[in-house]
Amino acid sequence: MKQSRGDGVRLFRTIAGLRCFLELQRSQQRVLQPPIVAGELILLQEEVGLVPTMGALHQGHLSLIRRARRENAIVVVSLFVNPLQFGPHEDFDRYPRALEQDRALCVEAGVDAMFAPTVEEMYGQGEPLTQVMPPPELISRLCGAYRPGHFPGVATIVTKLLTIVQPDRAYFGQKDAQQVAVIRRLVSDLNLPVEVVACPILREVDGLAMSSRNQYLTPEQRLQATILYRSLQRAEQIFQRGERDSSVLIEIVRLELATVPELQLEYIEMVDPITMIPMDRVIKTGLMAVAARLGSTRLIDNILLRPNRKPMIAIDGPAGAGKSTVTRLVAQSLGLLYLDTGAMYRAVTWLVLESGISLQDEPAVAELVSRCRIELVSQADLQAPPQVWINGQEVTEAIRTPEVTAQVSTIAAQPAVRQELVKQQQRYGEQGGIAIEGRDIGTYVFPDAEIKIFLTASVLERARRRQQDLKNQGKGEISLEELEHAILERDRKDSTRALAPLRQAEDAIEILTDGLTVAEVVDRIVRLYQEKC
Repeated sequence: MKQSRGDGVRLFRTIAGLRCFLELQRSQQRVLQPPIVAGELILLQEEVGLVPTMGALHQGHLSLIRRARRENAIVVVSLFVNPLQFGPHEDFDRYPRALEQDRALCVEAGVDAMFAPTVEEMYGQGEPLTQVMPPPELISRLCGAYRPGHFPGVATIVTKLLTIVQPDRAYFGQKDAQQVAVIRRLVSDLNLPVEVVACPILREVDGLAMSSRNQYLTPEQRLQATILYRSLQRAEQIFQRGERDSSVLIEIVRLELATVPELQLEYIEMVDPITMIPMDRVIKTGLMAVAARLGSTRLIDNILLRPNRKPMIAIDGPAGAGKSTVTRLVAQSLGLLYLDTGAMYRAVTWLVLESGISLQDEPAVAELVSRCRIELVSQADLQAPPQVWINGQEVTEAIRTPEVTAQVSTIAAQPAVRQELVKQQQRYGEQGGIAIEGRDIGTYVFPDAEIKIFLTASVLERARRRQQDLKNQGKGEISLEELEHAILERDRKDSTRALAPLRQAEDAIEILTDGLTVAEVVDRIVRLYQEKC
């Protein structure tokens, strides 16, 4: 199927038009399953990513769109200034609207469809409207205390958009942290089949969080507004020195903000980032959030406070670049956990075989895997592979049997398995101190990894390495020409698949390994890590 890109962006004003477009795209879906290497799934599907916005797009929105573009075959951007989330004296009427400018940005970002409905199209002609009410504990503090109807309005429009578009993933900015918490709870409570992706705050050079409302600020106010992030950074510095008392950290922010008397403070709070419940002390992770006004412009910002942790290393690259060997050795050298994704796929394959479930019964496999818990534990001998546990049972050796090896590709090819294992990998990422390799680790699984490496080599070099491996294994000699052709074809499939294609992350450091020994590559990555620490 030829996918729309660039100037192929479609603008829809009606729900019927958008649905027809998406149904047509999905009806033409095709799934390809090329070889699976080391348990990695390579799958082409017409997955849909939704980026809900109120228009007046800026670079913060575009960062969400770019991520959606990397992770989905079809990207839909909604542009709807939602009256339900504005209070009686708020800026609904003057909220910036710039459809043609937004369309130009969407064209540049490769969006497939823009959805810009009218209020009547979304809510009807004034008849009573059923609204979605988030749990009171999620919306009684922070912005919810100052904007009483805001989050019911957000929950209602997001529910409608998710129902209309039926995306696989929906993308939101971490700047609206309370909104992210509300939507995650909404999706969980209503069992909506969508992944909520929260993307990091994008900031101006001086630290101000990007927002459509920034254009309301006068030049003087624009300069004064930078105090919000500076105050949060000051609290973070004190936090990393060991202060955990929320009242002390809040007072630090309050004193910093007081240096700009024109700022009208609404709140400074420390809350749990999931539940929005206030925290007296930060043990694991705390969300410090602030809201204030400069003139008539309301500004919000926040920062996640987590104790210092070891950075995470995400290594991507094409087949034959030596990722597995290098990542293992880097983990050994730095005392990190090597997060062996292949072992995770082997573990769930072993579990399915032990359960007696048919490997082709995907719903049963999905249910079994969604209830499993995999643990990888570094051994005292760092040169030994991590111990593998599943549901409390140690299976390090059991997952290497010929029976498991023969079936791991069948299990890994199931989308529900990949989805669950990515979640479990991301839980490890929250702790830091891991090294992991693949083809979409830095762009999809861990887009926020502190250190991203794109390990590559020329096609000729990879063909030579493969030829030598085959000789060492006594498998005869295959010509370099044949191997080069096979590698080129594999690269083509990996880079053009719709779901998490092989791409170098924008902030990844490329290491071309032609002419380098394994030890030299490892040393270079270790030095990068040490510089980061």
